[in-house]
Amino acid sequence: MEIKKSVLYAEIETTIGSLDTKSISKARREILQPLVTYIKNKIAQQQPINLNFICTHNSRRSHLSQVWAQTIASYLGLGNVTCYSGGTEATALFPIAAETLESTGFRIRKLSETENPVYSIKYAETEHPIIGFSKTYDDDFNPKHGFGAIMTCDSANEACPMVSGADERFPITYKDPKAFDGTPQQAEKYRERSLQIAMELFYVFSQVG
Repeated sequence: MEIKKSVLYAEIETTIGSLDTKSISKARREILQPLVTYIKNKIAQQQPINLNFICTHNSRRSHLSQVWAQTIASYLGLGNVTCYSGGTEATALFPIAAETLESTGFRIRKLSETENPVYSIKYAETEHPIIGFSKTYDDDFNPKHGFGAIMTCDSANEACPMVSGADERFPITYKDPKAFDGTPQQAEKYRERSLQIAMELFYVFSQVG
């Protein structure tokens, strides 16, 4: 596998450097381990690693997961990793989720002003931006087969006992920061969830080398 580490924007690198994976509980590590094994097997077989993060509305947690996974894989020099996101239905990338990433150093630009806007999300000067918009997990923008399906919310996990075309399915769910929308804790809770996702994905990718 190609080892070519990306130089991220400084604030993102600082955030990744501050992640304390030792704080991840044993129970949570056991939940993450099947994804570690899946990625290791793909590396051993010299196959592309396609990861599709799935949540009901593809509006918050699945986007945060996609962006952090792609960023961390590039940061660690894991080539051949492409990350996607989707939902059981399409809505829109929630603006606060985008703002949360922007506050961590991502450069975000809105490319369209529709009900379901398309965003350019950059984590490094020399890498292509991640294209963020809400879509169903089987949208033409996403892989049709040969991917790992990571279920980031309980409702999508329950609604999709099988994900068509997926090699394997991994229930790695997170509490929805939507519960704090419109409250004084909104920004804090979105950042908290974003950093939890970043920490756990950093743990996953750091285990595969």
